[in-house]
Amino acid sequence: MSVYILVVDDEPDVETLFRQQFRRDLKSGRFMMEFASSAPAALARAAEIGDASLVLILSDINMPGMSGLEMLPVVRAERPEVPVIMITAYGDADTRRKALEGGAKGLVTKPIDFVLLRTEIDNMLGPAA
Repeated sequence: MSVYILVVDDEPDVETLFRQQFRRDLKSGRFMMEFASSAPAALARAAEIGDASLVLILSDINMPGMSGLEMLPVVRAERPEVPVIMITAYGDADTRRKALEGGAKGLVTKPIDFVLLRTEIDNMLGPAA
């Protein structure tokens, strides 16, 4: 069974950045990353991916149309077993509160500290993954 991490961000360079930062994990098959450029596309993909294989969603907050914060309660209702970590350029207390109250398991600020993000992912996947 493949283990998926779904990354949601409207910025086109995000996929390249994540693939570079996690190239060893991706090459070894530890997990697969899929990318969605909008919240509606992410919701559709989350519904398609088999229940046990989607293990984490990483989502930007500020996106055109539906924001990550607007997507969060929908994901939590449809896939409550899948943790969501929000990513934002605005790490202020109010944004953090809104994300956590909405059901996010964490909030990572941009520019992304990939060491911290890797630790978060490792904690969620566990050492066996």
